[in-house]
Amino acid sequence: MQSHASEGPASRLSRRRDRRKTEIVRVAIEMLATSGYQGMSLEGVAERTDIAKATLYHYFSSKDGLVAEALETLAVAVLDRLIAARDAQTARPSHERLRALVREQLRVLTVEFPEVGSIFSWQSSWPAVHDEARKSMRRRHDAIFREVVEAGVAAGELDCDEVDVALQCHHAVMNSVSVWIARTEDPAARAALTEATVRAVMRIFTTTDNPKEPTT
Repeated sequence: MQSHASEGPASRLSRRRDRRKTEIVRVAIEMLATSGYQGMSLEGVAERTDIAKATLYHYFSSKDGLVAEALETLAVAVLDRLIAARDAQTARPSHERLRALVREQLRVLTVEFPEVGSIFSWQSSWPAVHDEARKSMRRRHDAIFREVVEAGVAAGELDCDEVDVALQCHHAVMNSVSVWIARTEDPAARAALTEATVRAVMRIFTTTDNPKEPTT
C-alpha cells in the first residue's frame, strides 16, 4: 500500500497552487469589472494577491492568458447556475421554467456575479483577441433561454411572435434593471423590485401574468 506520507507534500502543494490560481483569477475578474481591460494589469493582480509578479508568471505567462481564464471561469460559473435553475424545473410547464430562469439570472447579476454585466458588455477598450470568448458567453447564455422560450411557444404556453426580438429585449432589461436592484440597500425593497422585474420580463414572452396551460 502506498504511503500517505509520501503523497502528502505533493498533494498539499497541488492544492495550494490551485487555491492560489483561483485567487488570482478571482482578483482578475474583480479588476476587469471595476477597471476594465486597460485598468487591469499583472502588476495590480500581483499586488492584490500579495505575490511577486515573477511568481504570477508561473501561473499565467501573459495578461491576455489571465484574462482568457477569467472570462471562461466567470462564464462557466454563471451558465452552470442558469442550467441548474432550468433543469430543476424540467417537469414543469415552460413558463414556470422561464420564470425560474429569469429569477436566477437576476440573482446572478445582483448577488452572485455582479461583474458579469460590465465584463461581457461590448467595450471598445477590449482587444479583439477576446471578442470570441465574450461572443461565446452570450451565445451559450442565449441558448439556455432560447430552448425554454421556443418550447413554450411550440406548446402554446408563450405567445411572443419574434423570439429573437423578445430575447434581445429581455437581455437589455436584465442588464439595466439589475444595476438598479443591486444598488437598493433595503432587503425588502430589493426583494419587491426583483419580483416586479420577474413579472415585467415575463410579459415580454406572454401577454398576461397567467400564461396559458400547455395545449394537448
